[in-house]
Amino acid sequence: METFFTEQGRLIKAVGNKKRYLYEAIDQDLRCVGILGARGTGKTTLMLQMIKERFKGSDKVLYISIDSPYFQAHDLFEFARTFHQHGGEVLFVDEVHKYPDWSIHIKSIYDAIPGLKIVFTGSSMLKITQQKGDLSRRAVIYHLHGLSFREYLNFTRHTAFPPLSLEEILENHQTVATDICKDLKILRHFKQYLKSGYYPFFLEGETHYHFKLREIINHILEVDLPYISGVEIRQIAKIKKLLYMLAISLPFVPNIVKLAEATEISRPKLYEYLEHLQDAKLLNLLRQRGRGYAILTKPDKIYLENGNLMYAIGEGMAAGTLRELFFVNQIRNAFSGHPTLINATIELSERGDFFVKSLYSFEIGGKSKSYDQISKMSNSFIAADEIETGFGNKIPLWLFGFLY
Repeated sequence: METFFTEQGRLIKAVGNKKRYLYEAIDQDLRCVGILGARGTGKTTLMLQMIKERFKGSDKVLYISIDSPYFQAHDLFEFARTFHQHGGEVLFVDEVHKYPDWSIHIKSIYDAIPGLKIVFTGSSMLKITQQKGDLSRRAVIYHLHGLSFREYLNFTRHTAFPPLSLEEILENHQTVATDICKDLKILRHFKQYLKSGYYPFFLEGETHYHFKLREIINHILEVDLPYISGVEIRQIAKIKKLLYMLAISLPFVPNIVKLAEATEISRPKLYEYLEHLQDAKLLNLLRQRGRGYAILTKPDKIYLENGNLMYAIGEGMAAGTLRELFFVNQIRNAFSGHPTLINATIELSERGDFFVKSLYSFEIGGKSKSYDQISKMSNSFIAADEIETGFGNKIPLWLFGFLY
């Protein structure tokens, strides 16, 4: 136990002070909290910051990582019970998905040790309701996404911009954008964010940023996918080829037959792998409004999950593609926790580009984008790139990066 406290002290001493959007949202009074997110989004840092600032380094609180060789030979439940018997009150468990039958252990800790709170992190690919141990009525799950454009500005420019609701942006965008742009060259910062500002480790330096991002992608495909989703190792090379093909031809309107032939993946498996890549936060799959969301249905359009991935693995940086995937990414992330908007937050529109929250139509384009396609539609807007401030129903694209 002493070794873990020593390691915790070393990690806390090194942790930074810049907080993600989720930090204040997590209810510290809950008995069981899960934080799910893509690799590289800062889950470990978030936990260590909570220990450092909310618990002031108390010896009643302990951080452990399942990556430790110790847990290859020791029982997680027994470790938690021993910790509690020695006065422990809160146990933070990092990378929980790497522990066999982890959900059964978390459930047992919750049920058998009521005096111990537990906070765990896991991959964005985890399906809590599908685990062997039923945590749906025990754990409150939070989702940590990559940095919003608002967070990126707050991290790099030392600003303190608050998040905005979609309705605030639609109704007051001129006033809000004018205020934000007062002391910032916003378009320059936006361009940099799209290239290398989505993952918090950009703060470690930009020189090796895209190399680190490619390493994360490889880890997701080679380790997380087989371990969490049961994908056979021999399929990984094919999935890498699939991801690369999508990256160089985005936005991709899939021809499933041709894609299956090119990757040598059967059609049923191809549908399954596309969903896995979306769960891993490498892709965003969109369907036409009202089509439904069964896994074995063809997505109507495929995007990389964020712009940084385009620069890391794609060959061309088409401006139109970057604009659309940024809009999809920020809208989906902002509403991912809304219980009534799962998968239907943003859909493809027959006349405009996107239909959001079953209420609003959006056309995405450059500063000269016209209203022609959506002129006869109610609640329709243009999200325009290359403008600092908008007018009427033309809104700066970058402002949708303030939703979370």
